[in-house]
Amino acid sequence: MKKEFKAESKKLLNMMINSIYTNKEIFLRELISNASDAIDKLHYLSLTNGDLKVNKDELEIKIELDKDNRTIKIIDNGVGMTMDELENNLGTIAKSGSELFKEENSDSKNLEIIGQFGVGFYSSFMVSNEVSVLSKSINSNDAYLWKSNGSDGYTIEPSEKEENGTVITLYLKEDTEDNNYSEFLENYTIERIVKKYSDYIKYPIKMEVSREEEDEETKEKKSVVELETLNSMTPIWKKKQKDVSDSEYNDFYTDKFYDYESPLKVIKSEVEGLTSYQALMFIPSHAPYNYYTKEYEKGLMLYSKGVMIMDKCADLLPDYFSFVKGIVDSEDIELNISRETMQQDKQIKLIAKSIETKIKKELENLLKEDRDNYIKFYDSFGEQLKYGIYSSYGMNKELLEDLLLFYSSYEDKHTTLSEYVDRMDGDTIYYASGETVDKIKMMPAVEDATQKGKEVLFLTNYIDEFVIKTIGNYKEKKFMNVSDSNFDLSSEEEKEELKKVNEESKDLFTSMKNVLVDSVKDIRFTNRLKNHPVCLITEGDVSLEMEKVLNAMPNGDSVKANKIMEINESHPISKKLKELHKNNDRETLEKYTKVLYNQARLIEGLSVENPREITDLICEIMSK
Repeated sequence: MKKEFKAESKKLLNMMINSIYTNKEIFLRELISNASDAIDKLHYLSLTNGDLKVNKDELEIKIELDKDNRTIKIIDNGVGMTMDELENNLGTIAKSGSELFKEENSDSKNLEIIGQFGVGFYSSFMVSNEVSVLSKSINSNDAYLWKSNGSDGYTIEPSEKEENGTVITLYLKEDTEDNNYSEFLENYTIERIVKKYSDYIKYPIKMEVSREEEDEETKEKKSVVELETLNSMTPIWKKKQKDVSDSEYNDFYTDKFYDYESPLKVIKSEVEGLTSYQALMFIPSHAPYNYYTKEYEKGLMLYSKGVMIMDKCADLLPDYFSFVKGIVDSEDIELNISRETMQQDKQIKLIAKSIETKIKKELENLLKEDRDNYIKFYDSFGEQLKYGIYSSYGMNKELLEDLLLFYSSYEDKHTTLSEYVDRMDGDTIYYASGETVDKIKMMPAVEDATQKGKEVLFLTNYIDEFVIKTIGNYKEKKFMNVSDSNFDLSSEEEKEELKKVNEESKDLFTSMKNVLVDSVKDIRFTNRLKNHPVCLITEGDVSLEMEKVLNAMPNGDSVKANKIMEINESHPISKKLKELHKNNDRETLEKYTKVLYNQARLIEGLSVENPREITDLICEIMSK
């Protein structure tokens, strides 16, 4: 006799099948989880009932595929169901027998029931025209067969089954243009799905698998069918770290995250508290090919009770630590009804904060204890740390600033800001920006600073100077670009003498500025260029390097730094300029001005504004 579902229900069932689950292969995860729950219940009852004898080694889940009849069977030797339980658990949508069992045995610490909503079973109708459930309870001598096509109700009839447990049989739908249901009858598909979602179910999941082997005598290939265990059962992150070798961690990482190199560092974490979790994370030894693109997806794999819930849970990692790969396993996460996403993010936020602290601590340890490997890490992912400071407008600076590295004029090697401050005297951290370390070293302002005993940080990444500006100050020390107009290490006597010379040369500079029009804000003599004839410095917040970066951005507005052209007062060119001005040789002064300005641009890594004009002028001057 056919019975109607007890919930309202054709509409509700259709919603379960077509709306709740976004991925058809989830049906196998759900049915395996149900089977695991049934075995868990039996194992728990055997611990509390001395008359119930269970051999734990024989507890298992089996999958059988039948291509001819287009069926998939999921078989367990768990607690089984009586007729009433079949009707209550399967005839009433969203009634969870597992949840009820947990409530009745809430004091048990040995019970690890996965199911909680009572809807996972109905995911089988995403791929099936009909589903049958043959079950025999440990509390009954009778077996019953439940059947439904998922639309107009179900039937329950007496049946026969020797052992306790449940056999779920799915009668697959025929293939359509949009859906290939036959793929679920292939061994490799089932193996992949089990490995992806249910690899850490603690009972063996077995299936007959056909493999090709070579006959030792004939050397011919032959097909051999063997019953194989598809899942590994014990997660590597649940093993004690001392019991797992480095090679095992490396193999797990390269296999799970499809990397060809071992990780740079393994991070294991186990936290108990308001939200308990276990985590196994890895810092890669190199950046993925798409890491700095929009296509890259961050996130840690999220497991709950041994079942994979999300392949990449982005909420577990901040963007600045998005390079970290790994797994988080927690039983405290409240999942939504499909178990594909979280119901709410309170626990996830707690876990994410804890993970952030752990990653930072491990990076600090790597920096302190293994400098070479930290530099290797930083070469790949340092830009992401910098972006974490810049994009948050400095909110994350205290978290990340001590992880930053900059190449330094001190011993020609990388340094942290903390190390710089420990060595310095004074209240200023000096830096210079450019395309490469070698080019920065050749900058006149850098030579002046280093020759006067100042350590200079070489900023070679396009984001470096923006990060420095965002940090603002470090340990109450201010930052200064050596190409800034305020940078001057001259003595007071030298400053006064130079000020007098510049006052006397006002008319000369006015004539030269008229040639350059809007190219420079000011022109003046300086005494800090040693053997160099000329340089460009800036005034204000935008440096020359920042100008280059901002103007290189797509659709960016034209940005101009306030440039000041400084001419070496002790260089012969200074005398020549004064002489041209004194003799009122405006034409030659104009030519010299243009050449000097473009020389200064070249030194700073800027392009020549009119290359043809400048090369002609140089040749003309040289030929005289």
